[in-house]
Amino acid sequence: MIVVSGLRKRFGSHTALDGMSFAVEPGQVTGFVGPNGAGKSTTMRVILGLDAPDAGTALVAGRPYRSLTRPLCHLGSLLDAGALQPGRTARNHLLWIAHSQGLPSRRVDEVLERAGLQTVARRAAGGFSLGMRQRLGIAAALLGDPPALMLDEPFNGMDPEGIVWMRQHLRGLAAEGRAVLVSSHLMSELEDTADHVVVVGRGRVIADTNIAALLKTAAAGRVTLRAGASSIDAAAGVLEAEGASVSRTDVGTLTVTGLPAEAVVTLLTTRGVPFAEISSHRATLEEAYLELTRDAVEFRAATGSEAAA
Repeated sequence: MIVVSGLRKRFGSHTALDGMSFAVEPGQVTGFVGPNGAGKSTTMRVILGLDAPDAGTALVAGRPYRSLTRPLCHLGSLLDAGALQPGRTARNHLLWIAHSQGLPSRRVDEVLERAGLQTVARRAAGGFSLGMRQRLGIAAALLGDPPALMLDEPFNGMDPEGIVWMRQHLRGLAAEGRAVLVSSHLMSELEDTADHVVVVGRGRVIADTNIAALLKTAAAGRVTLRAGASSIDAAAGVLEAEGASVSRTDVGTLTVTGLPAEAVVTLLTTRGVPFAEISSHRATLEEAYLELTRDAVEFRAATGSEAAA
């Protein structure tokens, strides 16, 4: 288990962390998301003892990472898939890490197989694609068979097959009872992978919640109604008379709030108003994320002359 409590960190005049607090529970994948500059990388570096906080604590199995004996047996991490000696083979890269932790050589072969790298184990890692380096990084993180894992952008560089593998692999690790923290900008992948999400901005936690609950809140009970040109106005009138809020979002399409889909169907059917389709709105994690971080983005790309300046 990873527990972050009240982390504060400044770099000169810049506040990177401003009371960051959350926990990564065993048996689930926790997504860690936020805009660039939100404090995700700094938080992960503090957890690993690479940066010292000005205040607060980051504990792994109840202790600071630096105080752990054989730390890879408590927390496996992947922050930079390119952090390797390019002339070493994949197997030798893992061997020196394993030896540093007092782990047996057979463990190297086990994680190579689990990462799908057994056929390229004796190739120089410097010639690997980014996706293969990600797999090698996952293998390194698993060397100590740790109960917790922390991965930064593990989907980067993956081809479609690799993305499916990564998604299934992460869920499999959680199913084994491990606590898995995954930072990513790929909301669609996290939506299909994570059970829980921690959304951060400006060094603080904005939301710390179950993904299903977050998406339900983001959907806000909206219903999409499609009807022909001859009945769309009549449908809007019937629904507004019942207290619903109705807005026209496209030709022949209404967005309805204040009434569930079943009630909309009953009302229009009873009043004899024809319609083509009614569906409850299903929010995406990306939609929920953008709404939550609307005021937490420190930099937005400029266009035209602003970009040139």
